[in-house]
Amino acid sequence: MAYDPLMATPARKPATYADLLGLPEQTRAEILAGEIVVAPAPLPRHSKAQGAIRRFVGGPYDDDDGHGGPGGWWIFEVDVALSREDVVRPDVAGWRRARLLQPGSKRPIEIVPDWVCEVLSPATAARDRVQKRALYARAGVGHYWIVDPEARVLEALTLREGNWLEQGVYDESATARIAPFDDVTIDVGRLFLPRDADNP
Repeated sequence: MAYDPLMATPARKPATYADLLGLPEQTRAEILAGEIVVAPAPLPRHSKAQGAIRRFVGGPYDDDDGHGGPGGWWIFEVDVALSREDVVRPDVAGWRRARLLQPGSKRPIEIVPDWVCEVLSPATAARDRVQKRALYARAGVGHYWIVDPEARVLEALTLREGNWLEQGVYDESATARIAPFDDVTIDVGRLFLPRDADNP
């Protein structure tokens, strides 16, 4: 049978940020490789870890800038455009203030973060560990933290010549200074729900 170009399946048009904005309010979604990916609402253990990272990192480095903390960073949960076909919303992301001067009305932010933290959940763990890990390296994110509330572990990676170098893996017993936020000590166990509140 001869090839009929009229019968060929048309190429799918990559999703755009306008497509994300057209989703119902409160939809948790990103664009990865031109496809819209929707995630369910987070479990309490995920929300606890995300809030704790925002407190223990964002507190001294963002909220306390000029008020006794090390300062120098913006720490947000916002949409980030890494390319036209990759618009992500990390659980927490950070920019050195010298690189992101006036973030107030920007959406999505088009400057690559200096640091990204993803909190794993059953629906996102594989994507965070494989697809987004590779995407963040290609984009040039300097530091990537992966927090696993189920295993109660924080994994810290640093980008070196386009590849991730393991900086350290810290369990709930660890108290550590972890780049790029090594001016403060993080009690890793405080990122997670108490064990008696986190039954399977």
